[in-house]
Amino acid sequence: MTRHGQMYLRDTAPPRFRVPARGRFGRMFRCTRPFAQDTPAVRQALMELGKAEGIMDPGPANNPDNPAIPAGFTFLGQFIDHDLTFDPTSSLERQSDPEAIENFRTPSFELDSVYGAGPTASPFLYDSRPENRGKLLIDGDRPHDLPRNSQGTALLGDPRNDENLIVSQLHLAFVKFHNAMIDKLKADGVNPGQLFDEAQKLVRWHYQWIVLHEFLPLLVGQNVVDTVLQRGRRFYSTRWRREPYIPVEFSVAAYRFGHSQVRGGYAINDGPPGGRPFGAAIFVAPGQTGEDLSSGRFLEARKVIDWRKFFPIEAGINPQLSQRIDATISRPLFQLPFIPPNMASNPASLAQRNLLRHLTFGLPSGQTVAGKMGIAPLSTADLADVAAIDAGLAHNTPLWFYVLREADKRADGRSLGPVGGRIVAEVFIGLLQSDELSYLCQEPNWTPRLGTGGDFKMADLLKFAGVAEPPVLPTPPAPAPAPTTETPQPAEVSAS
Repeated sequence: MTRHGQMYLRDTAPPRFRVPARGRFGRMFRCTRPFAQDTPAVRQALMELGKAEGIMDPGPANNPDNPAIPAGFTFLGQFIDHDLTFDPTSSLERQSDPEAIENFRTPSFELDSVYGAGPTASPFLYDSRPENRGKLLIDGDRPHDLPRNSQGTALLGDPRNDENLIVSQLHLAFVKFHNAMIDKLKADGVNPGQLFDEAQKLVRWHYQWIVLHEFLPLLVGQNVVDTVLQRGRRFYSTRWRREPYIPVEFSVAAYRFGHSQVRGGYAINDGPPGGRPFGAAIFVAPGQTGEDLSSGRFLEARKVIDWRKFFPIEAGINPQLSQRIDATISRPLFQLPFIPPNMASNPASLAQRNLLRHLTFGLPSGQTVAGKMGIAPLSTADLADVAAIDAGLAHNTPLWFYVLREADKRADGRSLGPVGGRIVAEVFIGLLQSDELSYLCQEPNWTPRLGTGGDFKMADLLKFAGVAEPPVLPTPPAPAPAPTTETPQPAEVSAS
């Protein structure tokens, strides 16, 4: 059976009916004006708004933790983003029509970044040994790292999942979760010919359960999730497209709230007995030295992650926290290491890049979206610092900045506010409801087989995958003994 020119065989990912192999982006609010015209003055104001040492750069002392969301969910959010969207073609300089831009990911929670197109079409992702049929590939000599080629390039369905050590290790956890599911189903006597399809379905459904029942409530509030599920979606509609899509109000603005959650650095593990703990900055800016958490190469054994530092796995061990969701980001994000500094047309500040995308995509202002939703907009006082930069931006605020400031003022930075939360909730739930292979469509009353009490959380996934225990790290080599010096003996006196 073909799907948009792709051939799927019996033992690959099952064919979809409404979700295309690749989709387009689109607009949630179609009849709205852009927040501003693309002029040099507006671009300069956006650059001022998102610059280092500007109002979005609080410095480490003024970037508080979020006690409601552990740090691991920042990277689960990044992993989810890579599962839903990939736009390698749009520009920061020219206007972009979202409906003409191809999304190089399926707009569904199906883990194509993990599975690729299945064992036949993406054989490099799978273990070819007969006894491991249906399992994803793991390097037996380096089981705590992603499988890599001889040059250290990870074998992945999405190369972005090797951007940093934490998301790389999270991807590996999903690989091991799938393989553990294969082992369980094999032990349960599932027909070998159905083993991969059944394991893939259950892995996807447990992942979708986490998205809907743990991740989304943390970010938007359980009441928002319940409202959308029970009363229906008001703003994300697939009727005019007849297929799910990713709105730019989500991908370019609201879902980029995660950038505000990123810490400047993370503790990764406690080190081996007698050794040193490992932790580092998320990345090091060009021209600076020191270790960071960038990936893209073979993982040193001393850097294997202890997931107890990121998710609530073990009683009495508190994970690191994410940063509050507010209109600030951590210092390293103002100098992305893969972009040359001091480029006006291609800035290295993540904040500036996000804001410029609002111009190229013609996004509506946060105030406009709030009005469409019937939500009272932020007050003049809430945006006084923006007005000091540009009065126009204070009245027509870029949606990404608005969503962040709204989270700060309306939810104390613990979750998204009413505008941002509604966008994210409707898109997530809409994608699940539009996917005829999701558990929400096929078996809406389904509950997880794993976990406890019919619930299943990220901690349960990590435990089942066998990665929840602290890693066994290599013992550091003993210090070399100090060189010994012999005491010179007095010269022997010859007898006369």
